[in-house]
Amino acid sequence: MKLRRTHDCSGLRKKDTGKEVIISGWVHKWRDHGGVIFIDLRDREGITQVVFGRGEGQGTESGLVRAARGLRSEWVISVKGKVETRPSGTVNTGLDTGEIEVIADEVEILNKSKTPPFDVFSSEEVSDEIRMKYRYIDLRKQNMMRTMILRSKVNRVVRNFFYDKGFIELETPILTKSTPEGARDYLVPSRMDKGSFYAMPQSPQLFKQLLMVAGLDKYFQIAKCFRDEDLRRDRQPEFTQIDFEMSFVNEEDICGIIEALVSEVFKSALKVDIKLPFPCMKYEEAMNRYGTDRPDTRFGLELVDITGIAEGCGFKVFKEAAGKGGIVSGINVKGGAPEFSRKGIDDLTALAQEYGAKGLAWIKVTSKGPESAITKFFKKEELDSITHKMKAGEGDLLLFVADKPKVVCEALSGLRLQLGEKLGLIPAEDKKVFSFQWVVGHPMFEYNEDEKRWQAMHHPFTAPVEEDIEKLDKEGLNTGKLRSRAYDLVLNGMEVGGGSIRIHRKGLQDKVFELLQIKPEAAREKFGFLLDALEYGAPPHGGFAFGMDRLIMILSGARSIRDVIAFPKTQRAACPLTGAPSKVTEKQLKELDLKIIK
Repeated sequence: MKLRRTHDCSGLRKKDTGKEVIISGWVHKWRDHGGVIFIDLRDREGITQVVFGRGEGQGTESGLVRAARGLRSEWVISVKGKVETRPSGTVNTGLDTGEIEVIADEVEILNKSKTPPFDVFSSEEVSDEIRMKYRYIDLRKQNMMRTMILRSKVNRVVRNFFYDKGFIELETPILTKSTPEGARDYLVPSRMDKGSFYAMPQSPQLFKQLLMVAGLDKYFQIAKCFRDEDLRRDRQPEFTQIDFEMSFVNEEDICGIIEALVSEVFKSALKVDIKLPFPCMKYEEAMNRYGTDRPDTRFGLELVDITGIAEGCGFKVFKEAAGKGGIVSGINVKGGAPEFSRKGIDDLTALAQEYGAKGLAWIKVTSKGPESAITKFFKKEELDSITHKMKAGEGDLLLFVADKPKVVCEALSGLRLQLGEKLGLIPAEDKKVFSFQWVVGHPMFEYNEDEKRWQAMHHPFTAPVEEDIEKLDKEGLNTGKLRSRAYDLVLNGMEVGGGSIRIHRKGLQDKVFELLQIKPEAAREKFGFLLDALEYGAPPHGGFAFGMDRLIMILSGARSIRDVIAFPKTQRAACPLTGAPSKVTEKQLKELDLKIIK
C-alpha cells in the first residue's frame, strides 16, 4: 500500500478546500457522467464523493479515468486528490461531507471484490441465515455499522461512569464449576482431569460475592455469560452483562447507581434526558394490574379483578374458578365492541389458549346494555357491578379469563400486548418513549409446575426482607408469600436488568438451601466455597446485572437481539458463518476420554 490514509471518509469539510488528502475505503456507488466518473467512497465513518476526470491534465480517456471506469462496488481503494467545494446546485445535504468533493489525481486498487451475495445498501429483505453466513458483509450496512459503534460508545460510557464512582474493574473466570440451578450450563470437558467438566458461567454471581468478602467493595465488569436454553427474539446463548456489586449498601444505594448510569448512557448515546427517579411498583401490584412483572406502562388496558363478583354468579366457568382458589380478571378494550367481529374475538381466544387459558369470555357494552352469550347467567346487579368496576361505557369490549392466577395473568398479559400493538396504543420506535419501571418485592420462591418443586424466583443467594427472616421456619415454602430483597428494572415491557441484596450470613444461607430441599452434602458439593467464605467476615452486599444486548437493542431500535451483536447465533444456537457447533476428531475425543453415543 503506497497511498497512506490522511483522513477518514467523514472528516473533510468546506474549511479543508485546497488540501491534498488521501482517503481509503470501499466503492459505495459508481456513476459515469459523460466521461467524468463519480465514486462515493465509504469507510466506517461515512462517505466522500471522489471525482475522476476533472483534474488538471485529465481527459475523459486518461489512464486515471480508465482506471476509475473499471472500479466496481465493494472494491477497496485509496485515492489521492485535492479537496474542492462542490459546484453550485450539487451540494448533498444528506452527507456530512456534502459540501465538498475530492478531485482525484491518483488511485490505488488495494483489493477487488466478488459480487456480494446481497446488495449491501438495498432495502430488500435478506434472510437471517444468509445475513449470518456473510456477517462481515452484513456489518457493512450503515444501520449495522451505526449499531456496532453505538455499542462501543456505551461500553466506554459505562466504564468511565464506574471508574468515576470509585469502582474497580475485575475479570471473573470463564471456566468454572457447574452449579445447576436454573438454566442449563454449557459444559467443557477437562483434559487434565478426565471425566470432569468445567461450566461456562451463567453469570459472575458467586465470584462477585467472593470479591465482596475479600474487601474489594466496589466491583464492576462487562462480562460474557452463557446459558444453554431455548432462544427467542431477545435471547442468545452467549450474551453480555454490565455487572457490578457493592458492600455496605441497601436497595436505594444500588438503584441510585443504576439510575445515574442509565441517565448517563441515554444522554451520551441518544442525547435524551431521562426523568429521575424511576417509578417503583411492588411485584403484587404489577401482577394485578398488568399480569406480568415486566409491565409495559406506556399504555393502559390494565387488568381488573372481578373474582369477588364472579364467585356468586351463575356462570359455571367463573364460579368454579373463583371457588377453587383461582381468579377471574378482565381487560376493557375501550371502543372495541365495533372494532372486533366474532372472527376477531375468535382470534383473540386462540391467542389466550396459546398461553394456557381454556377460553376467553367476552361482553360487548351496547346502547341496550351488556350483550354476550354469557350475560344470561348474571343478575342485572352483577352485570352493573362488572361494568362499573371495569369503567365500561357504550362501545367497549370486555374480555375475561378465569383460571389459576398464573394462567390468567399470562393470558391477559399476552392479550394486552397484542391489543396494544393492534390498536396502535404502543408508541412507535421513532417516538423515543422510554418508560422505566422498578419492580420490587418479588416472592422468594415460586413453584415450578414442570419439575413439581419449589425454586428460588431469582437465585438462592437473594436475601429475604428483614421482617420475613423470622417467618422462614413458620411459613416455609408452601405459601409462596415470603418476600425477597430483589429489584428488577423494566423498560417498555422488557426486563433490562435485575439484582438483589444478597445473603451474607452462613446460617441464613443454610436455611434457604434447606427450604429448597438442597441437602447439606449437596449444598457443600455445589456451593461449599461460598459457604466457607460467608464464615470469614462477609459484609452486607448487593448488586445488579444489566443486559447489555437488550439495552443496545432498545437504544438502537433494532428488531432483534441478533442485530446488536457482531457475530450472533441463530435460533438453533448455530453460527452459519463458522459452522459452529461442529464435529471434532476421534483423536480429540480420545484425549478427553469421551465417546459419542448415537
